[in-house]
Amino acid sequence: THLAGSLIYDTRNKIAAKAIELGTDYLMCFDSDMIFQPDTLERLMAHDKDIVSGLYFRRTGTYRPVIFDELDVKDGKAVHHGMMDYPKDDIFKVAGVGFGCVLVKTEVLLDMIAAKGDWFTPFYGMGEDLAFCYRAREMGYDIWVDPTVKCGHVGNVVVTEEFYEAYKFANDGGIQHGKD
Repeated sequence: THLAGSLIYDTRNKIAAKAIELGTDYLMCFDSDMIFQPDTLERLMAHDKDIVSGLYFRRTGTYRPVIFDELDVKDGKAVHHGMMDYPKDDIFKVAGVGFGCVLVKTEVLLDMIAAKGDWFTPFYGMGEDLAFCYRAREMGYDIWVDPTVKCGHVGNVVVTEEFYEAYKFANDGGIQHGKD
């Protein structure tokens, strides 16, 4: 089903509700500016994880991975820290991910709406993707990344893992950890 809208969280909420209505086993989110392999869905499903993401990178700034090893709320504000380095060959657990290429079991959606009354509505200064991850982790769900499921992120260039590694090398490791 194609649902469109200018508010990404509202559209994601509608798509999640539609997945439940249709009785699907999973919700797969791909952003429109992502390039992915034809077997991405099957590879993510094979992990049998509640929430699992492919690996992709910001399309601007420091081009860092869209994965977070810290995601919390302190003094009413979001606190998150992006991972610059990560395991390359095996699935690993994270605190949060962007939703450019992520697979979520529908049972997570059912549990979350029952317990939290929401999925993607931003709060505490988090975008819709990190707000979802925060809620899911509060409920005890783990979030995983498969770094072998590699996606490109279309910007002025297509940002891939190879582009990110070249950027880090060219900048002599000068990427600032934290905010970009």
